[in-house]
Amino acid sequence: MSRSHHSGDQPSQRMLRVGELIRHVVADLLSQGVVNDPVLDDHVISVPEVRMSPDLKLATVFVMPLGGKDVNPVLEALDRNRKFMRSEVAHKCTLRFAPELRFRVDESFDRGSRIDTLLNSPEVQRDLAVLGEDDDEAPQRPH
Repeated sequence: MSRSHHSGDQPSQRMLRVGELIRHVVADLLSQGVVNDPVLDDHVISVPEVRMSPDLKLATVFVMPLGGKDVNPVLEALDRNRKFMRSEVAHKCTLRFAPELRFRVDESFDRGSRIDTLLNSPEVQRDLAVLGEDDDEAPQRPH
């Protein structure tokens, strides 16, 4: 097995390192207003994560406009400016190949919110209280 292969579905250290480098470059391009697009000029966009393909030729850039508003117009604007941003990434990163950029909505905030809602639901709180009572009845182990 070559060095570029790794076991499981976990990204390699190189994939993580390159993804983080590209995340910083894309975030800087967006925050500094280097990308000339009126839709992007009107939004503050966070770039929480970039996932790299194992061959480092595809970068999936997860983005979220502040407040989660106008997601589709922002994605369309990013897609319109993909070639320019790729050339900027190539210029600022010392990679053998400039990866193709693919923009996706970051849904991790929504997932976290749904989990919080579930954990705070009356049913879960009741079950946790019952579990807590069971723990009180369990004999204590000496340290």
